Order: sequence, then structure tokens, then C-alpha cells
Amino acid sequence: MNDANPSTPPRDVRDVYGRQYRIGEDPQELTGHSRRWQLWAAWACMVAISPLQYSFGSAALGLESSRGWGAAQTMWLLALFVACQALVAIPAAWAQRVRRATPTQLVVLGGVLAAVGLTTLAHSTSYAAVVFGYALVGGTGAGLVYAACITTAARWFPDKRVATIGFVTGGFAVGAVPSIALLSIFESAAGQRLAFDLTAVVALLIVMTAGGVLKDPPRHWWPAAIDAQAWAVDRKLNRSVGHNLPAVRHYRPAEAMRTGALPLMWLTLALSTALSLFGIAFVVSYAIEAELGAAVAGFAAGLLAAVNGLGRSFAGHLSDRFGRRRVLAAVLMIEGFTHVGLVLAGESGVGWAFVACAMFAGLGGGAFYAIMANLVLEFFGENSLLQNQAILYSAKAAGGLLGIGVTASLVGTVGYRPLFLGAGLLGLVTALIVRFLKQPGYPALPVRPQLGTPVAGSVRPGE
Repeated sequence: MNDANPSTPPRDVRDVYGRQYRIGEDPQELTGHSRRWQLWAAWACMVAISPLQYSFGSAALGLESSRGWGAAQTMWLLALFVACQALVAIPAAWAQRVRRATPTQLVVLGGVLAAVGLTTLAHSTSYAAVVFGYALVGGTGAGLVYAACITTAARWFPDKRVATIGFVTGGFAVGAVPSIALLSIFESAAGQRLAFDLTAVVALLIVMTAGGVLKDPPRHWWPAAIDAQAWAVDRKLNRSVGHNLPAVRHYRPAEAMRTGALPLMWLTLALSTALSLFGIAFVVSYAIEAELGAAVAGFAAGLLAAVNGLGRSFAGHLSDRFGRRRVLAAVLMIEGFTHVGLVLAGESGVGWAFVACAMFAGLGGGAFYAIMANLVLEFFGENSLLQNQAILYSAKAAGGLLGIGVTASLVGTVGYRPLFLGAGLLGLVTALIVRFLKQPGYPALPVRPQLGTPVAGSVRPGE
């Protein structure tokens, strides 16, 4: 991720696929810093808001006992938060695209709203107030930060989009590890208040500092140190070329929907997200019910969040080498099998195996976000990229309602074991659905021997 040193007048070039690149502007001149500052600032802001989602599962049992809420009632808070966070991505992407709001404005506003959500969760005993303050206000704030950070970082690193999106979104999971540890250590109501108050203060400090660094590059910006035309076709320079073809043309949202690929992609992300959020929400309570102890539950939740974040960039690199859909199917299969493993470990009372399965569930539960975000670009082009990505990301709202809210309502009736087994089966089914994702405009031809028709006058073998 090296930047170009020389300053040259900007120029527009196109590659063999007709994609446009704006070359010659140095990030140092545009922002006063190298583009790495944009990457780390976006990551830090995502770390700051992470406890809103990934720490909730660790806090859920304490909220039930101290506030007098039922289990399903408590988990519906997280489901509504996820839905708000995902749906805000659509207007936030539009506002940033048409330059109605800068990344700094979106991130600072989102960070303030996120801090309000954490504070409400810490102090309010009214369920209605927590629905409004945490789920609606906090979810909106998290959605603003999430959308702005991903969009800005990806624009500064168009040559490493998948790894960049994976790294930045990974901060949304990794940042929850300290708060999960605090919630595991201080199990009392006062301890929970302290943990959420600290995270709210830290979130405000980070977004006010790092959020001020964020700035969008010019449209179609490209690093001058990399030959854009060679990057489009050279497999040594761009390792993803051999396995990931660019879009045949630019698709508007309505056109992308009519291809059938975007609706199927939406369904895939909705099911994948439901599976991932189910693990985030219920791995702690399942460990407690299986009598594995608070320490095992805390370790499982912490490792799930850490690997969920750290594994995203790694999966992005693998998808460059081996193809997006192939790696996407693989991580979904891993997630499916490990949910079954959680049941086996929980029923047999083997704590270390439960923690290991939670860790691998985190790997599968985070990797698909970065891969699918880049599939939108490679399937439908860049002219309507933000709108198409926002439509896709709205699937997280459906996934949250299904994976958290609906399952929370079923736990009291059927218990955790059938739900975790069902989640494992869902992961395997979703991995099979990936096989039906076809890139619009390209023929889906089977691989078979190219026999052809003999050319007149040619000599046949053996003659």
C-alpha cells in the first residue's frame, strides 16, 4: 500500500475494459498525509463503535437479571439495532456519493449517536427508552460510521479493495474484545454500567480525533505508482485477474435486480448474516446453559469477535488468489460445520473444544462481508456501486431480525441445541446457493474437451 511520491498533473486513462482511472494526484497533497492515514482512521472509528453490536451477547444475561426483561425481549434490542444499522447504509451512501455530506461529518455524527446508544444501554431501565436510545439512535449512528468508513477507505485503496474492506470492517469486530473482557470480569449491574460508560467515552474520543482525518479522494482516483492499464490485465501485478473477471458493463440498481444476480446475492447475504449474528448473540448464553462456565463463555465470545475481525482481510487475499465465489462457499461451509461443533462440544462439556469452534465460527462469520462487497463491483460495475452495495447491505437487516429476533423468540420453546444445529444446516445450504451466483453478461459454459470440427485437408491422428 505504498503511495506515489512524484507530483504530476492529473490525467484520466481507461483500461481494456473501459474502466476510468484518475492518475497523478498525490495523497500527501490532497489530504496532508499518506493514504495509510485514511485506512487507519477508518479502522479506528470502526473499532470505537464495535461494542454496540459485538459486546451485546456478553451483556445480555446481565441485562435480563438487572432490568427484569425476558430473554427474547432483551435480544430483540440487538435485532432492532442491527436492522437500523443496516438500513441507514442506503441514505448514508447516497449522501456521500452526491457530496451532501463529508466522511468526517457522517462519522462524527454517527459516533455521537453511538455514544448515546451505549450510555442509554448503561443507565436506562425503561425498555422503551432503550429501544429508542440503543436500537434506533445507536443503530443509526453505527450505520453512519460503518458506511462512511468502508466507502472512504475503499476509494483510497482501489488496488486492494477486498483486503481494505476486510481490514476496516474487521475493526467493527476486534474493537469489542476489551469490552467483552470487562463484561466477563465485572458481572454486576454496576460493572456493566462502568463497561458501557467507558466504551462510550472512548468511542467519542476516537471518532472526534480519527474522524477528522477522513476525506474522500477525487472520483476514480488511482495511485500513480501503479500502472492502471497493466494492473487490469497483468496476473503478476494483480493476482485476482485470473479468477475474478470485471463487470461486462455498468448496471443501474433496477438493471442489476432484473439480472437475478443481485436478488440471489441479497438472499445469500441475508442468510449468511443471520447465521453470523446468531452466533454472536447466543454463544455466551449457550455456554452458560451448557454449564461450561463464565470463563469459557467469555473466551468463546472474545475469540469469536477477534477472529471475526482478523480473518476478513485474510479471506480477501484468498479470494484474490482462488476466486471470490469459491472462497465465499468455503467460509460459509466452515461456519456451518462449526455451529454443529458448538453443539457437540456443549453437550459433551468440553470447554476448549467449544472455544475452538467459536473461534472458527468467527472466521466464517466475518469473511463473507468483504468478499460480497467486492462481488457487487465485479458483477455490476462502478457507476452505481454505492447504490448496489447499499441494496445488498440492507440484507443485514433481514438477517438480524431472523438470526437474532426470531431465534430469540424460539429459544424458550425449542432450546439452544436444535437452533444451533439448524444454524449449521443453514450455513451448508447457503454455501450451496453460492454455486448459483453467476456473473451477468458472461456465458456459463461447462468445461469440456474442445474437439471442434476437423479442418478440410488436415491429417487425422493415425493416418
